[in-house]
Amino acid sequence: MTDHSTPPHGVYDLVGVGIGPFNLSLAALCDGVPGLDTLFLDRRPAFSWHPGLLLEGTVLQVPFMADLVTMADPTSRWSYLNYLREHGRLFPFFFSERFHIPRREYDHYCRWVAERLPSCRFGAEVTAVEWDASAEAFAVTHRPSGAPSGGDRDGGREERVLARRVVLGVGTTPVVPEPLRPLLSPAHTGRVLHSADYRTHRAALAGRDDVTVVGAGQSGAEVVLDLLRHQDGEGRGGPYVRWLARTPAFAPMEYSKIGLEHFTPDYVRYFRTLPETVRDRLVREQWQLYKGVSEHTLGEIHDELYERTIGGGRPRADLHPGVEITAVRPVEDSEGRGYVLGCRHTGQGTEFEVRTSAVVAATGYAAVRPACLDPLDKLVDWDARGRYRVGGDYRVALDESVTGALYVQNAEMHTHGVGAPDLTLGAWRAAVILNSAAGRTVLPVPERAAWTTFGAPEPGAPEPGAREAGARAGEAAR
Repeated sequence: MTDHSTPPHGVYDLVGVGIGPFNLSLAALCDGVPGLDTLFLDRRPAFSWHPGLLLEGTVLQVPFMADLVTMADPTSRWSYLNYLREHGRLFPFFFSERFHIPRREYDHYCRWVAERLPSCRFGAEVTAVEWDASAEAFAVTHRPSGAPSGGDRDGGREERVLARRVVLGVGTTPVVPEPLRPLLSPAHTGRVLHSADYRTHRAALAGRDDVTVVGAGQSGAEVVLDLLRHQDGEGRGGPYVRWLARTPAFAPMEYSKIGLEHFTPDYVRYFRTLPETVRDRLVREQWQLYKGVSEHTLGEIHDELYERTIGGGRPRADLHPGVEITAVRPVEDSEGRGYVLGCRHTGQGTEFEVRTSAVVAATGYAAVRPACLDPLDKLVDWDARGRYRVGGDYRVALDESVTGALYVQNAEMHTHGVGAPDLTLGAWRAAVILNSAAGRTVLPVPERAAWTTFGAPEPGAPEPGAREAGARAGEAAR
């Protein structure tokens, strides 16, 4: 189902750059909105969500209601429940009594939506976004992915579309500790890698003598668990598994019902009122809200290790929290090549070395400014650290000469808090952007969604309970 014709007036109301879950959510919510012409572009040939970590048995860390649309519009035909109905799987899902769905199924659900939305175009690499003052619109230039610029359409001719609003949803880029970066080269392929590529090299890693996993988040835990399961029943076959992390503990994700209110619009609004230095400190301190491990996965790792002790054995594994890598040097080992990792225990200040055959850096992702934005560089109001200044409606601050609007998704943790990369707020954020772009309330968003009052109460403001009691008293009087 594709229809990418140019709008009759020649200018799109909104063009999305990148089609990950967040821009796909926006595309789904925009679908069918009267008077709104949209186009979403992505250089990949089809939708794909973290393919390197789509391992059997892994599940989303958020409930299925955090799909592309439900938290903003549960009546949308692009909901996960409608996906199940379309695939004849509603009854099996009901009987499974699941709240957290398989990660592979979430990927399949998103592909189902992306392939059917008429506004989504894959295989289209955006090369430039610039402001066309004469047209009072952004000029978005794109070409077929992998094709050189110039030539005819099939050979890679660039196309240019105009848009009054642009939404950047280009995703994040894998982060690797500085000592490991020089080894991310063809000479070390399959031996030093980011967890984003784990599935590609999974079989080879399972055959190594010794594998070190770096990073205490969910991805690191899942790689450790998968490698442990590649050991034989007595723990002798498969690789020796070492787990290193800078965090002081392999800690569970904060998942209490009140703690999760950090992923509500209420907390976003509160966070935005704080000074920049306080916001930056909070993001670092709140690592367990978004970098912890699910309690279930930690339990499975513990159970695997416990099994290895039956009959007096010892697990062929080591877990080292509070450790950072300071240096790496290649060495020859029994398999031809290995690595010595220089490490420092952050609590003790002690330095030590470990030798390993391969390293998997499960060290997360970070937002990176896309090269296609270079033409707008001098028109963006960057903060002192070169980050976007982002408003409450996710609009980027631009030079006053620009009458169009530029929005970002998942590049605003420094201004909106730890919920930025979380799927929970994805549909709500997309609805906020949609309302702002449309200039009207297309989808209502909640004024209050949390029991917690973040920050001090406003002077003179009655407590919610007092307002409700007053309303009831008024009803009784009438």
